[in-house]
Amino acid sequence: MCRVREHGGAPPTVGKVISLRTALRATYVTVAAVLTVLILIPQIRLYHDEQPASEVVAQLRFLRGELDSGAAERMQEQFPEGYFFSYVLYGLAWTDLARADPGRREEALRESRWALTRTESASGRAVFDARLTPAYGVFYVGWSSRLRGAVVELAGAGAPETARFTADCEALAAAFTANGPFLQAYPRQAWPVDNVVAVAALRMHDRVVGPRFGAVIEQWLSAARAQLDPSTGLLPHQVLPATDGARGSSQAVIQRFLPEIDSRWAGEQYAAFRRAFVDAPFGLTGVREYPRGTHGTGDVDSGPLISGISLSATAVALGAARANGDRELGGSLTALGETFGAPVTFGGSKRYALGVLPIGDAFLAWSFATPAGPAATSLPTVTPWWWRLPWHLLAVVILTLLWLPMIRDLRRRWAGPVPRPRRGRCGDSGNRVRPLPKWNMF
Repeated sequence: MCRVREHGGAPPTVGKVISLRTALRATYVTVAAVLTVLILIPQIRLYHDEQPASEVVAQLRFLRGELDSGAAERMQEQFPEGYFFSYVLYGLAWTDLARADPGRREEALRESRWALTRTESASGRAVFDARLTPAYGVFYVGWSSRLRGAVVELAGAGAPETARFTADCEALAAAFTANGPFLQAYPRQAWPVDNVVAVAALRMHDRVVGPRFGAVIEQWLSAARAQLDPSTGLLPHQVLPATDGARGSSQAVIQRFLPEIDSRWAGEQYAAFRRAFVDAPFGLTGVREYPRGTHGTGDVDSGPLISGISLSATAVALGAARANGDRELGGSLTALGETFGAPVTFGGSKRYALGVLPIGDAFLAWSFATPAGPAATSLPTVTPWWWRLPWHLLAVVILTLLWLPMIRDLRRRWAGPVPRPRRGRCGDSGNRVRPLPKWNMF
């Protein structure tokens, strides 16, 4: 005899199945909600084209903690000047911030002086050769003098760093007069970019301490213009042991400092740099390591290349754009950094790419802190107007796929309750218990 289950009865395992299904649904919804937030935040950051000073300070807070825990020593193991750059960029970022906001002067002086003492240490000079002219080479003396001059500018008349600043500038001027325009950074190796930084230090001396090196600077400018890369009209990347054409990684730094030396020539050079190196593959603006139409491989200067774009050159070019008043390029690079750099802020500190490469954070902080120059009005557009649209479209597609199972489940629920089974004889189709509605995901 066939027994029919009483109306409303249920197998003893159904309650457990419903509970498991509910738990899985709740877990999926929670994960989907978290992913939705993580997807939407970068969409908003695509419009973040200016970095507030408070966020740069948060970056510097992170860097100070990393430097205290030995980040400079770790960076030295990966880059030729990793230790030196970690401190000099940290100090320069603080001085640039204080130039724009005098309220940060005391903290900036304290932190930049702390960084300066590290560059003057034995570890700071370890990779440089004392037998060069000037001693330790143009890279070391140029960058450290530029930082020291910024400290003197902040501290004002009578700053204890003034005497050393003047002495180092005199050594640079003497070396340029005798062996210019491109002095050696290492034995039998010379890069014009290091010399640009050194000449910027001389110009800062004349502005902050008093006019003294104007003739040397004009002589350098004349000699440097005579040795431009013929294919781009820009300063070459390297001149010893052999001449190498202009490259993005060094040009980004050159364009950051040239406005301090000669604003008119800087404008001409920046326009040429933009034509030759700024590109927008996939609609994303970046800086090529090699000029348009030229291909090459990445190295320690450029880092890995993505469709010819150097991430390190792009990060530094953000500062160059600000120094040259290029609001369009600076804004788009800021938005890209805030979107794809995966910034994380907590505990009053901010880091990019989870903070795994502090020297990259140092270059970004220095670029963000660069004082903005007078707005340039004659530069052509390089960022396509539609560059954000593909990323919005991609986000819509991902979110649609993510939430589609829930939408389908809700539509079934809104369609109404499942009819209850009616009584009947065993074998009657009306007596078959209709299975519980299933959610497609499970």
